[in-house]
Amino acid sequence: MYTTALIVFRESLEAALLTGVMFAATRGLAGSRRWIGGGVVAGLAGALLLALLAGRIASAADGMGQDLLNLTVLGVAWVMLAWHSVWVSAHGREMSESVRRVAGEVAAGGRAPMVLAVAVALTVLREGAETVLFIAGSAESSTLAELVLGSSVGLAGGVLAGVIVNAGLARVPLHRVFAVTNWLILFITAAVAAQLARVMGQLGWLDQFETSSEPLWDSSAWLPNNSPLGGLLHALLGYDAQPGALQLAFYLASLIGVSALAWTFKRRAAQQHSARVAGLAALDARPVTAQGVASG
Repeated sequence: MYTTALIVFRESLEAALLTGVMFAATRGLAGSRRWIGGGVVAGLAGALLLALLAGRIASAADGMGQDLLNLTVLGVAWVMLAWHSVWVSAHGREMSESVRRVAGEVAAGGRAPMVLAVAVALTVLREGAETVLFIAGSAESSTLAELVLGSSVGLAGGVLAGVIVNAGLARVPLHRVFAVTNWLILFITAAVAAQLARVMGQLGWLDQFETSSEPLWDSSAWLPNNSPLGGLLHALLGYDAQPGALQLAFYLASLIGVSALAWTFKRRAAQQHSARVAGLAALDARPVTAQGVASG
């Protein structure tokens, strides 16, 4: 039961934390709750479907079907999260201003909730499918009562941790919430990149780049991956007790690359905003002509 609870806790924690961060990232944006809620429902439905088709998927592509599916889901999730991080960096000012004057529809942030909904759906799908497959694999060695109790405890713990994180983010001032959540999403994106490296390694696609199969370090003695704190750090920051060199390389490349891209777009947006402000100021400063006064 304890093992089941820990596995379900870790898998549900990742989905709950990402969902909580997404809710905070779109706080006040019209339609965001509906989009993200729809993403959760779609992800759960997809996880159940994948669980039902697990046998066929696992045997596809010479037994690599499950890894290929994981690679696809992770790849699309990474693209969505990276795009969101870059987009919010460029449009954070507009989104913050839109939240203040929103009356039912947000013009500046209309696309963000849809992108986040896809990312949430893919995360829930992946974590849900892994959870269901693990429980199915443990059915022979555990009683039904142990599976139900362990799954319930793990799910409750994961959801509770996500709610606590979301409650903490809710205390962040509105004008800073996009920056805070964008940093969190940036680290989550890097964590997804590290998972991509791990799956690609399982498929043998990175063998020519792998110089050693030994992990860079081993901190599992004092903070294992399957511990509650280890699961929390894994979900938020991509912590791994035994990371490989390529996992770390993918993590850092994603963190640095997406950050640089986001900074570039943010700087460009700031320049465009300054140009618009200067243009409006120039229009306001024009001398009033006699014709203008007469027509006014």
